Amino acid sequence: MKRYRAVIHLAEIDRANLALNNVANLISDLGEDETEVEVVANSEGVRALLGAGPFAERIGELAARGTKFVVCARSLRAMRMERDEFIEEVEVVPSGTGELVKRQTEGWAYVRP
Repeated sequence: MKRYRAVIHLAEIDRANLALNNVANLISDLGEDETEVEVVANSEGVRALLGAGPFAERIGELAARGTKFVVCARSLRAMRMERDEFIEEVEVVPSGTGELVKRQTEGWAYVRP
């Protein structure tokens, strides 16, 4: 098991750059082999993970370093978006809030940029 585990909550598209910087800095500071990071996007934050979006390349790089990216199925339905609009590395979870609660219950540190 990784020594450090953090869940990053991305609910606003205008916070995406900051969130991705937080992930990169966290991995650099604590070490890739020691750190497990999951970015949970819900609400407008899901737009940051679009395949045609400005963050796709950075997300791919962070995913290659072990970062997990998930989007909220409820947010996708509310915004009439489909899974295939997102980068390949993105996983859909039933509820972004539920995912955040699960991770925090498991002892993950919660970060909201």
